[in-house]
Amino acid sequence: MRKFKRAMALTLVTAMAAASFVGCSKNSSSGSAAANNATKEVVTDASGKEVPLRDQIAAKKYDSEGKVLNIYVWNDEFINRVADHFPGYEKVDATNGKIGDVSVKFTKVDNQDNKYQTNLDQTLQDNGDNQENADADKKIDIFLVEADYALKYVNSKYTTKLADLGITDADLPNQYQYTKDAVTDSEGNLKGISWQGCPGLLIYRRDIAKEVLGTDDPSEVQKSVADWDKFADTAKMMAAKNYKMTSSVNDTYRVFSNNVTSKWVDENNVINVDDNIKKWVDMSKAMVDAKQTDTHALWSDDWAKGFYETGNVFCYFGPAWLIDFSMHCDEKGSVGYDGGWAVTEGPQGFFWGGTWICAAAGTDNQELVKDLMLCLTTDEETMTQIVEKDHDFVNNSKVMEAKATDSSFGDKYLSNQNPVGLFCNGIKTVSLANISGYDQGCNEEFQNAMKDYFDGNYKTYEDALDAFYTKVIVKYPELKKPE
Repeated sequence: MRKFKRAMALTLVTAMAAASFVGCSKNSSSGSAAANNATKEVVTDASGKEVPLRDQIAAKKYDSEGKVLNIYVWNDEFINRVADHFPGYEKVDATNGKIGDVSVKFTKVDNQDNKYQTNLDQTLQDNGDNQENADADKKIDIFLVEADYALKYVNSKYTTKLADLGITDADLPNQYQYTKDAVTDSEGNLKGISWQGCPGLLIYRRDIAKEVLGTDDPSEVQKSVADWDKFADTAKMMAAKNYKMTSSVNDTYRVFSNNVTSKWVDENNVINVDDNIKKWVDMSKAMVDAKQTDTHALWSDDWAKGFYETGNVFCYFGPAWLIDFSMHCDEKGSVGYDGGWAVTEGPQGFFWGGTWICAAAGTDNQELVKDLMLCLTTDEETMTQIVEKDHDFVNNSKVMEAKATDSSFGDKYLSNQNPVGLFCNGIKTVSLANISGYDQGCNEEFQNAMKDYFDGNYKTYEDALDAFYTKVIVKYPELKKPE
């Protein structure tokens, strides 16, 4: 691509009309007035033809900025997306690479029990407000966040406004609104960006559906799980055939917690358990007592047994990443290995997870950070690659709507079912209206306490609730138990 760089005379021009906003979400992103009013910059060659973003990036060496790009992550997912889809990335080993003249270093810390946040927070604090205390090669340039705690960082001094990197609403016409809401600070500034959306579906075993329900057709199976009453009736049918409806009570938790009408913490810092969370407790207790499900922790070996044919679990709930990244579908003996899963809407729409890219305040690699963000989260060619290779549901309504009607596209783990249309419908219901900065800790501790209740370690729900309050206040000392 160096030949390309010498041959092309790149000219920067400004589009005369503001970009139109299309897709499932019609609203523009929240952001500063300057960002909202900006127009998109377009790079053209000497003939006036627009140069694709990937070609622009491939022609750069990034030799005028920092020599090391430091990225904080909690697993391999983002590492793989960069390695597989960012132009010019050269892999050195599992956590190191090069882009032009810049060395790329990924620091990976497990996300369980707040370990990732604890490590990241300490490093950010040690580096100083604008990383003035850090050596140039040790400055954090990018760190990742999840929806459960994104607000903690976007409302802090440790994140950079995307507008300050030169990224505006005009660059983001096809991104789903909730993905922007999740990383918009209290003053309306967009301070993060994501390549993925994470609407969830009910993921079920085709063979068990045929045996118990008489069909594995998604539209027909949906009739048996269309609401929680029908779900409960189907669970009884599954139990009669010695199948678990779900691997764990925790499989349904996100569906309920995403459909609450109030936040975990009120304006007075008092902990609040929403009525819909209590409905999950009541349903889960009944299912455990009836031996229709178990209480395994998510990500435990026992929870994952249902990924295999010998596991006798009818369904899980999750987004696209769960199927392709977590359900062991590439292993012989797993349900997915021979295309044994299928998906349908389930009782309610929900989302689970998602990863947002934040630029750390004080980064000395602003141009590279900007290009990485734009390439992985806005470029249609790149995002189409991600859908086709990784089966992510990407954060681009135009790309996903095209895939939804692509008869040649299917997921081999789903017996070549194309799930994109169902995911597109599901993402329309996603709302972050009741999210708070305490969600990760509250969700984790509540599920831990309720597991002990379901297992009989607490005699009453009230005993388990008191244990939850105690644990979550240790984690967040500023919070208060309801009177």
